[in-house]
Amino acid sequence: MIIYTDGSCLGNPGPGGWAAILRWNGHAKELSGGHNPTTNNRMEMLAAIMALDSLKRNCTVELYTDSRYLRDGIEKKWLAGWKRRGWLTADKKPVKNQDLWRRLDELITRHKVTMHWVEGHAGHPENERCDVLAKTAASKRNQPPDPGYP
Repeated sequence: MIIYTDGSCLGNPGPGGWAAILRWNGHAKELSGGHNPTTNNRMEMLAAIMALDSLKRNCTVELYTDSRYLRDGIEKKWLAGWKRRGWLTADKKPVKNQDLWRRLDELITRHKVTMHWVEGHAGHPENERCDVLAKTAASKRNQPPDPGYP
């Protein structure tokens, strides 16, 4: 399974959107949605969460994102450190977006996920498509509030 994700926020905080493209065996599926108000980092994370949560069985996943925050949280083991410290940062402060990190932790435990970073707005076709989908979702009226955004 290959997943491409992106998040967008029109203002930060502001109305936000997330999007994902899932590719498997020659098939593709697009997902998107949004919240208002929210932040860009939350939408980047929610794109990955919604994509992984949509999988009907455990999968090996190659996940592509232009979010260093999302990629580094997993690949640089920030998430493992936060869990060890009781969801506190190295500075003993509560982890931001903890609700989403917890959901993501559950999903990457269920699936075998390898994170890949792609440069945003650099012509990568799936990243560009996700960007359009996320911005479109962010611009929709009457988005539900983000339940985890303070």
